[in-house]
Amino acid sequence: MNGFGFSRHGGASELGFFEVPEPEPGPGEVRIAIRAASFNRLDRFVLQGIPGVPVGLPHVLGSDGAGVVDRLGSGVEGLSLGDSVLFNPGLWDASCEACRAGQEALCRSFRIVGEHTQGSAAPFVTVPSRNVHAMPSGWSYGEAASVPLVFQTAWRALRTVGALQAGESVAIVGSGGAVNPAAIQVAKASGARVVVVARNLDKAERCRAMGADDVLAFDDGRPLDRVLWEWSGKRGVDVIFDSVGAPTVGRSVRALARGGRVVVIGATQGPEVTIDLRTLFWRQASVRGSTMANRSEFDAVLAELSAGRLKPVVDSTYPFAKGVDAFARAGSPAVFGKVVLSVPG
Repeated sequence: MNGFGFSRHGGASELGFFEVPEPEPGPGEVRIAIRAASFNRLDRFVLQGIPGVPVGLPHVLGSDGAGVVDRLGSGVEGLSLGDSVLFNPGLWDASCEACRAGQEALCRSFRIVGEHTQGSAAPFVTVPSRNVHAMPSGWSYGEAASVPLVFQTAWRALRTVGALQAGESVAIVGSGGAVNPAAIQVAKASGARVVVVARNLDKAERCRAMGADDVLAFDDGRPLDRVLWEWSGKRGVDVIFDSVGAPTVGRSVRALARGGRVVVIGATQGPEVTIDLRTLFWRQASVRGSTMANRSEFDAVLAELSAGRLKPVVDSTYPFAKGVDAFARAGSPAVFGKVVLSVPG
């Protein structure tokens, strides 16, 4: 089958369509005929090459997807051929101590579809049956393919790792991309007062439509911590959701309230930061890392999406043959939400 990805690490010039083996489901696995896939920032890192994460070449990109149950491995129950489904891209072994305790995100064998395995930008993908979920009623395949990775990331980061409580304040660093629109919704649905802070306010009104109470600009003259300190009435912010990394995490710490939490879910602009430890201990604040979600967290956020209390955010949809253009759009500063690749049946 033809999959969209790369045959060697590098930049966008390495992208294309490559022949890869058609997967067959093993015991307990399900093969899904993909109807829509979507891209995440992770795909760009996989293309460039992540130290310590070898991939088979050629490698198919894409962690998110939705489609139709095509084949069932032995022992699979509760699913039928032709079911419209989406899948959780987080993979865990279900046997380690963390998994037995319901902490699948801490599984030492944790992997992600499209990073450690072949991805979803292909006619077929095979995943464990425990990862397969019925597609919410009334959704398109594109909507279903746009939610799994970003919404589970935002949910765990804010609700579990960030310990967000109703009435607290939340700052989302950055106004676009794919995960931030999900984080705005999760924070607002949790009863928080939400501000989005960004260098570019072109997407300000779209942030407000997602639930942001305020959208503010920062720059070198008015840095992030000063803007948030003033916005909070010099109290500081309870939870700051930061996926930027090097340029912002140190500033985020300086903007925290007493007992505040910076939750880091990425490092899109660099992984090494400088933090003033005096601020950290004096305010009894913390910096916490978060990746993906436990199985129960995924189920919880999918239930919220199915009930319509959270909504998929699709930036644009491209035909499968335009994979290069779709990938370029996903990495554009103008993107807001997920870029979806429509895969022909």
